[in-house]
Amino acid sequence: MAELIFFFIICIPVFLILIWQIYNPEDAVLWGKRWMYKEQPEVSDEAIKYTKIMSIIALIVLGFIFVVLFIRMI
Repeated sequence: MAELIFFFIICIPVFLILIWQIYNPEDAVLWGKRWMYKEQPEVSDEAIKYTKIMSIIALIVLGFIFVVLFIRMI
């Protein structure tokens, strides 16, 4: 049971970051890289689409892992 609680506590920030990436993919792509540019760089549509898709896939996979761990503990 302690593993499930620990995993849940660790997953909360990860879920929040992934949800943020879905709603703000341009900011997510440039996160930590803005200092390298003098002007605001333009992110391509492919990069935005890729960020959204990978965030959705990661949410599904982490949610599935959490459900499996929860069922296994019961």
